[in-house]
Amino acid sequence: MAPPPLLPVAASTPILHGEFGSYPAHGPRFALTLTTQALHIQRLRPKPEARPRDGLVPLDEVSGCGTLQSRSPEDTAAYFCIYTYPRGRRGGRRRATRTFRADGAATYVENRAEAQRWATALMCLLRGVPLSGDQEITPELLPRKPRLLLLVNPFGGRGLAWQRCMDHVVPMISEAGLSFNLIQTERQNHARELVQGLSLSEWEGIVTVSGDGLLYEVLNGLLDRPDWEDAVRMPIGVLPCGSGNALAGAVNHHGGFEQTVGVDLLLNCSLLLCRGGSHPLDLLSVTLASGSRCFSFLSVAWGFLSDVDIHSERFRALGSARFTLGAVLGLATLHTYRGRLSYLPATTEPALPIPGHGLPRAKSELALAPAPAPAATHSPLHRSVSDLPLPLPQPALASPGSPEPLPDLSLNGGGPELTGDWGGAGDAPLSPDPLLPSSPNAFKTAQLSPIAEGPSEMPASGLLPPIHNAPEASTWGPADHLLPPLGSPLPQDWVTIEGEFVLMLAILPSHLCADLMAAPHARFDDGVVHLCWVRSGISRAALLRILLAMEHGNHFSLGCPHLGYAAARAFRLEPLTPRGVLTVDGELVEYGPIQAQVHPSLATLLTGPAGQKPRA
Repeated sequence: MAPPPLLPVAASTPILHGEFGSYPAHGPRFALTLTTQALHIQRLRPKPEARPRDGLVPLDEVSGCGTLQSRSPEDTAAYFCIYTYPRGRRGGRRRATRTFRADGAATYVENRAEAQRWATALMCLLRGVPLSGDQEITPELLPRKPRLLLLVNPFGGRGLAWQRCMDHVVPMISEAGLSFNLIQTERQNHARELVQGLSLSEWEGIVTVSGDGLLYEVLNGLLDRPDWEDAVRMPIGVLPCGSGNALAGAVNHHGGFEQTVGVDLLLNCSLLLCRGGSHPLDLLSVTLASGSRCFSFLSVAWGFLSDVDIHSERFRALGSARFTLGAVLGLATLHTYRGRLSYLPATTEPALPIPGHGLPRAKSELALAPAPAPAATHSPLHRSVSDLPLPLPQPALASPGSPEPLPDLSLNGGGPELTGDWGGAGDAPLSPDPLLPSSPNAFKTAQLSPIAEGPSEMPASGLLPPIHNAPEASTWGPADHLLPPLGSPLPQDWVTIEGEFVLMLAILPSHLCADLMAAPHARFDDGVVHLCWVRSGISRAALLRILLAMEHGNHFSLGCPHLGYAAARAFRLEPLTPRGVLTVDGELVEYGPIQAQVHPSLATLLTGPAGQKPRA
């Protein structure tokens, strides 16, 4: 892949400009220009370059910046290092560092001040702090480091979640100077219990390192607290280490990155997390046949898609490929389901690539009396997060902002010194500037005490089998003012369609999984649920074309007469086939009538800055 073209500096006002050496000291010298979008690098000596190779470092590839000093007392220069994750020739991201030598002054104190000025300016731009070219740049401009609680499901991603977290997530957020505590979940619904007993004032965000299931637990735990109105304002984030990674795919799309999967998606989302920034997030309040209620950030599915999701569980060892294999098997044994879909149309529908389909008004409704909701039972936790148990072999981790000292760990195979990156023979190695509190090398391990009184539920192998149980009922949360009781007739302004369906999908964000864009026009806070359905009579070849086109969000432009769409504020689904599979956010729920309504902007999602267009 050819190096990206240099952006004209005139297109963005320069924030800083200066001349620097390199590390090792006998390397070339550079002229650096920092703008709001990128760091421009021009080689000056030994031979100036009119169009330097690697002469542009876009800020959306930068995770953080730090200052360093030489261990040689004779070296009066100071250094600042930029941690970047550019895409390689084959498309995947790789970690790289750029280290520059501030040596324009006679004393170390003056050179250190210049290095810190550049590092501060870079970090301000990464955190969204506006700067101007004539502004005095001091460390006081930097916002306070947010304290994040990271919850990792070690069984996610074919059991690779913990290793990927240690290899990629922890180094990057440490380079970004974020303060964090990292905790492994031990069992299903453990994350839900944790956030129900959490002291929320200690944290500025909760980030799950897993698939969509762990975030589902966190959201429902926050909304099942007596103080749910305050708890649901806690910003939540997701770093993808699961199979589907739907919300992470939507975050990646919102950030302007090209659609991707696997480690590359994880790195993209981690970069966005390091940049900071959040966005309102709509939630669905879902009432099940028993009368119990749960909250969804993703989707409700019935028919082909839910069948593939649940029946492909036996292929979980294949990772995301399980869905491909499940879809092939589902197409071979294609089923149809009779049901009734009713919805309250949105006041203003989002623009579609094709005109919307006209739908008949409801003529009749089912009269089903809901069963009484079961009493919810919880085991709230009364200790702070620093007292949580970690029975797994790997230690809990905490960032330099945590209260207890910790040993150093290496970053992506490199130690705290930069000699591994540059191999400068004869130059004294560099160490983090002791005056800066956020060195990317200072990882710490907290000494945590047990909280559970009973024996651990962890099997000897350290892995839990996948379990799909009906979600626990939420006893708190906002009232569903748009929904009558599940067995009651619907208001006249609702629309109903009835017949044989291959699938029905109600989705909030754009992505159904990391590489399936089911609602390409969806936004996190558009206030509607996007209903998609496929009627019976469609051929297997036509359904396959829809699924393949969904990879890039082009399925609505196929003009398939069996494919329907509507934007709604609320909906009710009544299966008329006695057997079937219903899922909420990929979790199996009880089969029967189900209804839901959108609660606009109820939650807050850590998304990073929005991108203008997809970037390679």
